[in-house]
Amino acid sequence: MESIVKRVLSPAKRRSRPVDEGALGFGDIFSEHMFRLDYHDGAWRGPRIEPFGPLSLSPAAMCLHYAQEIFEGLKCYRQSSGALALFRPRDNFARLNRSARRICIPPLDEELCLAALKELILVDQQWVPRAREASLYIRPFIIASEPHLGVRPAEDYIFLIITGPVGAYYAAGFAPIKIYVEPHYSRAAQGGLGEIKTGGNYAASILAAEEARRRGFSQILWLDPNEHQYIEEVGSMNMFFVIDDEVITPPLSGTILAGITRDSVLTLARDWGLSAVERPLSIEELLKASSSGRLKEAFGTGTACVISPVGQFSYQGRDVPVGDGGIGPLTRRLYDELLGIQYGDRPDPYSWVTLIQ
Repeated sequence: MESIVKRVLSPAKRRSRPVDEGALGFGDIFSEHMFRLDYHDGAWRGPRIEPFGPLSLSPAAMCLHYAQEIFEGLKCYRQSSGALALFRPRDNFARLNRSARRICIPPLDEELCLAALKELILVDQQWVPRAREASLYIRPFIIASEPHLGVRPAEDYIFLIITGPVGAYYAAGFAPIKIYVEPHYSRAAQGGLGEIKTGGNYAASILAAEEARRRGFSQILWLDPNEHQYIEEVGSMNMFFVIDDEVITPPLSGTILAGITRDSVLTLARDWGLSAVERPLSIEELLKASSSGRLKEAFGTGTACVISPVGQFSYQGRDVPVGDGGIGPLTRRLYDELLGIQYGDRPDPYSWVTLIQ
């Protein structure tokens, strides 16, 4: 990689000790360097690692006007042995390219991206936390940088990878959260962009999410845009429900993200001999399962939170309890198993972990 990725490193470290790991939040602290690749004249060019810092963009850059941009999210873990480990990184870069094709961004060389990411982490390895349940969050993204006003695919792009140490996504950590079921607003529709990671999906959720937060809820559960009856996903998580002895998650129908943690949970549950299915689940079925005591557990999955237990939903003024409101046994088992694999404390029979050193 020395011959492929040029290094333009900072002349001095900003801190002798990067962060106080006991006070990590999520998304506010950034490492010292970033990886950059530029697309112009029909090709990706100039791979380099350079100091983290502001970008120079024209006010007419097309990403600012037409939202032609995509991103990913993954993590690096410092394992008990001291090794640095990525969790399913090839799946993230493959998904980034799927998102790119959907909004007419030129695809990337996925192996180059992975090699560059490894080198970037080695350059800034002191930023990978040592504390258990802390990690280095990684944000690869592409923006359309061509200065042009007019709706068409851009001709110039910037690909960046930035990183930063993070703690728990939710302030309460691994504790049950309350979720508001949104009966009116829609996030995505069939044929739209709901299945890719682009900023427009998240912009569509901000107003409803803020209204829910003012009511004391951690997240919104979105329903389908046509009938507002079928469960889709939470803004930052795929959703799972345990009804009787069945583990249920909504199917990938084009309006929800094909989550990598979601796929990992389905794999684990099925290998454990559980009935784990992808099928439509209506809010009415959820209400009935709760009132009859058949709704045993609910949890969200995602890179940021890994597994997040849900203790209660609220729908049209009605509280919908989940089990006894605590952390269910399957939720706990999945959380412990995934973290154990990520931190190197448990076997990795699926080869999900990629070691950097």
